[in-house]
Amino acid sequence: MKGRAWKFGDDIDTDIIVPGRYLIYTDEETLSKHCMEGLDPDFYKKCSKGDFIVAGKNFGCGSSREHAPIALKGVGVSAVIAESFARIFYRNATNVGVPLLEAPGIGKLVENEEIIEVDMENATITSESGETIEFKKLPPFMLEILNQGGLIEYLKNKR
Repeated sequence: MKGRAWKFGDDIDTDIIVPGRYLIYTDEETLSKHCMEGLDPDFYKKCSKGDFIVAGKNFGCGSSREHAPIALKGVGVSAVIAESFARIFYRNATNVGVPLLEAPGIGKLVENEEIIEVDMENATITSESGETIEFKKLPPFMLEILNQGGLIEYLKNKR
């Protein structure tokens, strides 16, 4: 996977990912228009399908709503790469089919809007300068869930 990195800091909570006032919506298209709006109101216009969010520690903290990863999926984010994730957000993102890649040191490797390449098979991220960092490799069953588009599609296809 190759795309632009949109860099954010530590403790990005679910209210930053999609503000609570939009919780009356559940569809990807509507939620995507409000993705990261608290930090960048035009994020949904700038982010292209296949881009990445790169963040620090504790990404997805706060309330345990599925709206946040749905917004990320809707805006076209192919993966979120961070130092660490809130546990419940990690589960919700997997359930809706958004890969979360834990990569200690990612903040020092990647600049905002830099094009990066993610190799899921070898669990590496390469910057434009050619520097590479490893991320925690996802287990095969999780990759299968993500490749199916989330837990519901995965379970439907398991029959």
